[in-house]
Amino acid sequence: MNSEAVGRPMEVLLVEDDLEDAGLTFEALKQGEVPCRISLVRDGEEALEFLQRVGRYARAPRPDVILLDIQMPKLDGRGVLAVVKKDDGLKSIPVVVMTVSAAHKQILEEENLRVEDYLIKPFDLQQFLSVVKSLRRYLLDDVILPQ
Repeated sequence: MNSEAVGRPMEVLLVEDDLEDAGLTFEALKQGEVPCRISLVRDGEEALEFLQRVGRYARAPRPDVILLDIQMPKLDGRGVLAVVKKDDGLKSIPVVVMTVSAAHKQILEEENLRVEDYLIKPFDLQQFLSVVKSLRRYLLDDVILPQ
């Protein structure tokens, strides 16, 4: 493999129904100078359509990381996570859960829905950037190549 491979921005799927929280996430990534392209979906059903490339999302990029809100309309984050973790084509995508309650961590662990990290809203900017940058480093270890 060529050790001088050219990378690309990280593809981030943000699953968030609250536009204010989504805006804060966009701003945090911008301030942290995390090279990424963000796709925003507003509920769990839309997230699965995006991930499974259904309908209007037929040409959606495969995300390198999913930032997933737990409390959403239609299908909540637990439902999305359950589908993602059972799908061989999706289960390798790192997921960071964003929630207003630390209790969700215990619930997800009891349901055997493992994620890479948890962020409690409102999240601390430095904590958020640390999580995203560590995922970026993890992805770069596997080398993100242009398609």
